Amino acid sequence: MNKNLLVLLFIFIGVGQIKSQENESIILGTKHRLHSNILDEDREYWISLPDSYDNTKAAYKSYPLLIILDGNIHFKSIATMVNYMSSDSYRSWKIPEMIVVGIQNVDRRRDYTPDKIITVRENNSGGGEKFLSFLEEELIPELERKYRTEPYRILFGHSLSALLATHAYMKEKSLFNAFIAVDPSMGTWDPETMDQKLEAVTNESFKRFFYVATANWGKRNIRNRDRHVRLYEGLNSKCNGTFSAKLEYFENESHASVPPIAFYNGISTIFEGYGISYRDVQSKDQLIQHFKSISQRLSWDFRPPETLVNQLGYGMLRSRTESEKAKALTYFILNTENFPRSYNAFDSLGEAYETLGDSKNALINYKKSLELNSENSHARMKIENLERGK
Repeated sequence: MNKNLLVLLFIFIGVGQIKSQENESIILGTKHRLHSNILDEDREYWISLPDSYDNTKAAYKSYPLLIILDGNIHFKSIATMVNYMSSDSYRSWKIPEMIVVGIQNVDRRRDYTPDKIITVRENNSGGGEKFLSFLEEELIPELERKYRTEPYRILFGHSLSALLATHAYMKEKSLFNAFIAVDPSMGTWDPETMDQKLEAVTNESFKRFFYVATANWGKRNIRNRDRHVRLYEGLNSKCNGTFSAKLEYFENESHASVPPIAFYNGISTIFEGYGISYRDVQSKDQLIQHFKSISQRLSWDFRPPETLVNQLGYGMLRSRTESEKAKALTYFILNTENFPRSYNAFDSLGEAYETLGDSKNALINYKKSLELNSENSHARMKIENLERGK
């Protein structure tokens, strides 16, 4: 299926359904307000939580943060795509589940321009650094207090907000680990300005992932593309190792139409390989190495998802050969090592030991599962049955 159609399908599934019920609402997210001392104003942000967030089985989980600039425009489409690409409901698992945060605009030119723009008339541009301070010193700590967040953060921007995302990537210090800059408006970065900014880039930037999308601007297309290509090539030439980045041109998309498609491609590029199918896993060691490679590329520790490992374990446990059944244990044990606060991981390991006839270890793991979740009726029933059969 054409990727453009896929993206539109995701949007229609998530946003279109909101209007499909007359008497009930389908909740995409919630609105919140935070007073910023840095900006000296109240700022509104919208939150979309993963499907598993309130699930008892996932109570131990923390989630990466995706912060969307121009959230009043892009929040609905992006939150819907993230849900579709990560939720157990759709079994896509192309990316990890994450908390999506859309920042509502107050003054784009003030907040998204890193440098003062000199014009004939007085203007309030150049507040980008202040706005980034608001994100890092006020908003992110607020989100960490209120939600189970993982300190892996992605910043998305389009047009002028993509310029700010680009600037944030090029800074020596940033709380963000990856950036999606969709058709950044770089008209104020003349060759001299860009050279100065490239000169100031340190190796710290190259520990992050950078995705840049370029749209077709028609008659002005060459000038727009040239700026993006010049930036990308300048960064690439300065990087001593592997440049964790991608520049992608969308011939059939305009500046206005490119954001949802570019986001889909960008987030898929960042998490390339994350959605590995259980059919492609040949061994536990191969699986571990696969996610080690992803972790090295993204400079963050991403473990094989519990759902995937459970799927592999139960598949082997149903095998007709005893050797394959024995291998199943290694996958269930891997889950308990990676997710030691998951009651479901220990419940599954207990079930594996029970299937293999090891009642002693089955009992140990069922009890551990019940310790982690006292309402786990399955573990309680298994414990009673095993103790009765002693």
